[in-house]
Amino acid sequence: MHKLIEAIRVYLQRVSTYDPWVVIAQMILIGCVVWLAMRFLRGTRGARLLKGTALVLGLVFVAVRLLPGTGEWKRIEFLFGNFLLFVLVAFVVAFQPELRRALISIGQARFFRTRHSEIEEMVDELIQSAAFLSRNKIGAIMAIERTVGLGALVESGTRLDATLTADLINTIFYPGTALHDMGAIIHEGRLAAAGCQFPMAESEEVDPSLGSRHRAALGLAKDSDAVILVVSEETGRIALAYEGQLFIGLEQKNLRDLLMGLLAPKRMRGGKVPMAEGDE
Repeated sequence: MHKLIEAIRVYLQRVSTYDPWVVIAQMILIGCVVWLAMRFLRGTRGARLLKGTALVLGLVFVAVRLLPGTGEWKRIEFLFGNFLLFVLVAFVVAFQPELRRALISIGQARFFRTRHSEIEEMVDELIQSAAFLSRNKIGAIMAIERTVGLGALVESGTRLDATLTADLINTIFYPGTALHDMGAIIHEGRLAAAGCQFPMAESEEVDPSLGSRHRAALGLAKDSDAVILVVSEETGRIALAYEGQLFIGLEQKNLRDLLMGLLAPKRMRGGKVPMAEGDE
């Protein structure tokens, strides 16, 4: 304990010699970076992994600093230093999906956003289609791309690049058609592809009563910032997945408010997305 207290005292003495404005600026910068990283990882597997790893490393660091400064314990400190190098490499592997998302998001910065009127038209078509599919208990899953591109998923399906209409969506997901089993991807207001295979969430993350479409929706919501619309084939219930969460049993009005808040947030009051009222 004395060793740890001495290290803290030396550090505080060193910090006291720095320019306070420089220290404040550095702390704000570090805080912004951490906040942006956690905001980017929010709702993904990476967020839980980061929190758990940070807790373990913190506890191990404190335990190592509390060890007596004798020669026998120096080996533990040496192994801990090498262990940190291993953790760094493991982080690159474990956070590979999140790093790929970040790089794709940076590379796909758009200078011209979809206009609000176009978003409203797209949402109206989606709601009209969802109502028809729900009423007739036709299963469907559609991913609406936001800042993170879904090009890899588009390549796994059949390219369409068609005007988005409720009739086209209903035709694609009608039982017996060639593309009804998989998912559709909407890119910049157009139906980019259908018959696309979405990543599946782990079975323990989804209620056992839910089917593969809900697992796929939650899996994609955890790996990207897309908004995924799902219609259950068994119950006809409408669900929405975004930011690593799945909301089930949405009504048409709630669905419209949510879609507009997620796809055109600047038009919402305070820029906030309305909360879903369905069962999670």
